[in-house]
Amino acid sequence: MSEEESKEVPIPVESECESNNLSLEEESESPSEELKELLSQEKEKSKEYELKLKHTLADFQNLEKKTNSEIQNRVNTKIDQLMIEFLQIYDDFVRAKEVFSKKNINTEGLDSILKNMNSLFSKNDVSPIDALGEIFDPKFHEAISVIDDPTLDENTITKEIRKGYISQNRVIRPTLVEISNKQKSEQVGE
Repeated sequence: MSEEESKEVPIPVESECESNNLSLEEESESPSEELKELLSQEKEKSKEYELKLKHTLADFQNLEKKTNSEIQNRVNTKIDQLMIEFLQIYDDFVRAKEVFSKKNINTEGLDSILKNMNSLFSKNDVSPIDALGEIFDPKFHEAISVIDDPTLDENTITKEIRKGYISQNRVIRPTLVEISNKQKSEQVGE
């Protein structure tokens, strides 16, 4: 034999099947304890992931609601601004009709235009605020003058100077009004 051959040390080689059998035998000695521990750990991880998923879903739903609300508010603001500008034009047409009617000029064309404008208001849920004879409410009315009238209750609206409008339960333009005030002598006597 040569010198090289004598230096080699034989290594026992196990087949793959033998090594798998050994590992299964080792595992089978205490599988229930290890498996129970692994199962418990996996259940904890699962609960943790489920909780994180629920929190993430809730955060997403809140963000979606907030975003939708902000978008709706912006849209409503733009619509309100447009309606306010349109109401100024509408008021001009109403005043023109009144002037033409007083001078006995035919207002059929203006009547048709005003009818179309009123239709547009209806389609966009814009309605006038009825104020005459009502008690002053700063949410809907803006008082620009006061008259003394002992026959009326305090703060009764006696005159509409400019019509106000509501859209989607929001006041887009308050009604300009004149309100009553009981005379000083009447208030002291009560």
